[in-house]
Amino acid sequence: MIPAVEHYTYRVEWYEPDGEFLGTCTEFPGLSWLADTQAAALDGIRTAVAETLADMAETGERIPEPLSERRYSGKFQVRITPTLHRKLARAAAEEGVSLNALVSERLASA
Repeated sequence: MIPAVEHYTYRVEWYEPDGEFLGTCTEFPGLSWLADTQAAALDGIRTAVAETLADMAETGERIPEPLSERRYSGKFQVRITPTLHRKLARAAAEEGVSLNALVSERLASA
């Protein structure tokens, strides 16, 4: 089944090199749409995504799942240097919190 076009992640921003608004879709990094207005850029990129989805379905390509429909466990692993690990562990101990709590808080406030 083809996901709803509206479930994908869109961004519209001013693109100075072309002097127009640029519409993009996170799940389709190769697609973009330039237009004179924000609304036209959003409409354009949504149309481009809809056409791409139809083409992918027709050819049997794997269709990317929208970020909004993905399930996240809340866990991920990060490899860091032993020096940074020591520094973070010390900071967590000094603050009286777990290393996980310290890193989660720092990521949230970054």
